[in-house]
Amino acid sequence: MPEIDPMPLAELTTLRTGAAPERMLEATTTPALIEALRQTWERGDEWFVLGGGSNLFVGDEPFEGTVIRVRTEGIDELPSPHPGRIRLRAQAGHGWDELVAYAVAHGYAGLEAMSGIPGTVGASPVQNIGAYGQEIQETLVEVELIDESTGEVSTVPASELGLGFRTSVLKHHHGSVPQRRAVILSVTVDLLVANERVVRGEQLRRALGLVDETPVPLAWVRERILATRATKGMLLDADDPDTHGVGSFFQNAIVTAAVARALPPECPRWPVAPDLDAVTVIPLASYDGHVPPSKPEAVSDVKVSAAWLIEQAGIRKGFKLPRSRASVSTKHALALTNRGGATAAEVAELARFIQSRVHAEFGLVLQPEPVLVGVDL
Repeated sequence: MPEIDPMPLAELTTLRTGAAPERMLEATTTPALIEALRQTWERGDEWFVLGGGSNLFVGDEPFEGTVIRVRTEGIDELPSPHPGRIRLRAQAGHGWDELVAYAVAHGYAGLEAMSGIPGTVGASPVQNIGAYGQEIQETLVEVELIDESTGEVSTVPASELGLGFRTSVLKHHHGSVPQRRAVILSVTVDLLVANERVVRGEQLRRALGLVDETPVPLAWVRERILATRATKGMLLDADDPDTHGVGSFFQNAIVTAAVARALPPECPRWPVAPDLDAVTVIPLASYDGHVPPSKPEAVSDVKVSAAWLIEQAGIRKGFKLPRSRASVSTKHALALTNRGGATAAEVAELARFIQSRVHAEFGLVLQPEPVLVGVDL
């Protein structure tokens, strides 16, 4: 059993809050990780796994259970069944940005717009991470995981993970439990073999300042994305308090079209494509030559900018409550930051204040993005 002396979670999370847990295990190999998980489940402990700690908001009281640090690393190159492509299988504890850097350096396209996202590979499908219009679900093939209910290891295709906007069946949403309690052991992606490519996504093209369809080098895309994230305080920097957070603390709100119409017209918004089944399957035995009419097109929900709502509710960049060591980032209204020694209680107080202001102004309740452990909003 890879048990270690418990460390304060404030030292292991990017928001820098949290006391030492009751028990801590550390796994540097996949067999050790499997053993740690199975024995923890057999003990009946409360538990959670800790990778990069970039999406965790941990409370001030010691966690009464087991924290399992995932430190497994490694990237394997595998053949792809598709011409001109290659597959990479990365261990769960491998740094996400290190995987992106590896892909770009070797001329494998499909991850470059997600440069600079903190955390580990194992967390990426849980959150269905994405940036500038590129998401992991576009290249994700499968994950290897272990289920808590059975302790069994299995390979699960991406299609069974329920991937949606910053969500999956594995994600612990605020106020609910995951649909499937499991831990990812490795992740496999399928990438295009190319040192440069035509950038087609409009959001990414705007971020890069592209005006035509001339192919651009992957390394150039990565450099521009890293520079852009740095200006927003979204690139981890030990010397920059604006990066001592969890990235975007609140989710962009998903509302009905009717609710969106009631918001000020200048509020940034984007349609959320409805989940439609575009294929009609008719059993051959019952086919009579008649094809039923298509379903009427569903009305799309709308994603609205949480950052805009926050600022229009009177919360400016750099805002903090009196005598608090937690504040809104000076660079990005969606990021709550620890300016040095802030407690979880101080961060939670600021988050609740922002929620109350947005609700009072617009009638919407912003939902937190990180996983909350021992904290309530």
